[in-house]
Amino acid sequence: MATVIVAGGATGIGRASALGFRARGDDVVLIDHREEAAQVAAEDLPGRCLFMAADLADPAVPARAVALAVETFGGLDSVLVTAALMQSAALAEWTPQMWAQSVNLNLAMPFFLAQAAAPHLRRSENPSIVLISSTGALRGHAGMSAYQATKAALPGLTRSLTAELGPDGIRVNCIMPGWIETPFNDPFWQYQPDPAEKRRAIEAQIPLRRQGEPMDVASMVLFLCSPQGRYIAGTSIVIDGGYTAV
Repeated sequence: MATVIVAGGATGIGRASALGFRARGDDVVLIDHREEAAQVAAEDLPGRCLFMAADLADPAVPARAVALAVETFGGLDSVLVTAALMQSAALAEWTPQMWAQSVNLNLAMPFFLAQAAAPHLRRSENPSIVLISSTGALRGHAGMSAYQATKAALPGLTRSLTAELGPDGIRVNCIMPGWIETPFNDPFWQYQPDPAEKRRAIEAQIPLRRQGEPMDVASMVLFLCSPQGRYIAGTSIVIDGGYTAV
């Protein structure tokens, strides 16, 4: 049994991962500003779950979340960061505030959560950090500048943290999902002149001819945070149905 922090888990990959951790008996501290995340904590599963209602863009939240996990469950073994902000706008419509919002949540928050967690992860027998990036770091879409720039930075952050934390046994990895069917992508679809046609066009480009499901990514998260993933570190794993392969 492990103790895991899941940053962002009301829907999609974070929700599927949190439920997966709990199903195998892990204790979870789930941080999200959306009340839907409370439903994850209410599920009757072997692992306990504490829901921390908080805005992860608040720079004080990472340290508070780590302290809560350690005080409640006695330690910390894994950290998963799925929370992110996706905003879509034409280049001329972007403001400094919009850009800063994306940088604060998508890039600064994962760094400061890793910083707060590291001293406690060093005491774990199986310490792991998993950051969720995106294949948006590899392929461009109009109107997505801040999201794609910040997601492209996470593989670099993963490598740097691996160089620093690897000697302490802490594994840091990054997952780059492709098109996963979750509400998170709604701003992208809403930005399109014809969302249904854009969806058909994208799915036609995916060799498996469909979008993924949250558990397609969550299963890799669970593996990387398990003892079976004990020699995987500093890498970025693409899960996209072949989208970036063709």
